[in-house]
Amino acid sequence: MSSLTLDSVNKHYGAQLHVLRDINIEVASGEFLVLLGPSGCGKSTLLHAIAGLHRINSGEIRLGSRVLNDVPCQSRDIAMVFQSYALYPSMTVRQNIAFPLEMRKLPRPEREEAVEQVARLLQIGHLLDRKPGQLSGGQRQRVAIGRALVREPALFLFDEPLSNLDALLRVEMRTELKKLHQRMGRTTVYVTHDQIEAMTLATRIAILEKGAVQQLGTPSEVYNKPANLFV
Repeated sequence: MSSLTLDSVNKHYGAQLHVLRDINIEVASGEFLVLLGPSGCGKSTLLHAIAGLHRINSGEIRLGSRVLNDVPCQSRDIAMVFQSYALYPSMTVRQNIAFPLEMRKLPRPEREEAVEQVARLLQIGHLLDRKPGQLSGGQRQRVAIGRALVREPALFLFDEPLSNLDALLRVEMRTELKKLHQRMGRTTVYVTHDQIEAMTLATRIAILEKGAVQQLGTPSEVYNKPANLFV
């Protein structure tokens, strides 16, 4: 596990569009930080900057003591789960989960053991030989999470992973994610526009608007002592 530091992070497009404004956040090792805000507030841009999908214009992103600014996304030791699942339709669940380990040239017996462990953890062992088209939305999201978990990264990033699910399934998956984090204790940054989701999952919440952090605190602090009218 590693801590994450965002030190005066700025991102802009030209002189007029400033999408991230002096973001300063320290995420402790094992913490579950939720980036919360409306559409266009900069939360997904910030997550993508951490992942290395966007370059920042100034500031520093550090994972532990390692500066990530110029590190390509594939070398950052970060796993990301998207809203769209991003599973390979022609592969079985087993093959989808094992894929990142195969890319690392991990020996087959070790790959299979890792896949079985993750499948047990997520209770999807009975789905390993199915393909994504044979799964429900919740099952597909579990597979996507499994593919991230099997890598054992230093940092997990979640980009609105539950927004495609119906209301009942979202509640169920929130509970599963909470239990999973409590069990594994991995440092996590999670993007959502759903206030209930943020209050349920977060160790701390960073509320963003117009590219700036409006408040950073525990769910209780944010709820009981809002920093401003927007919060």
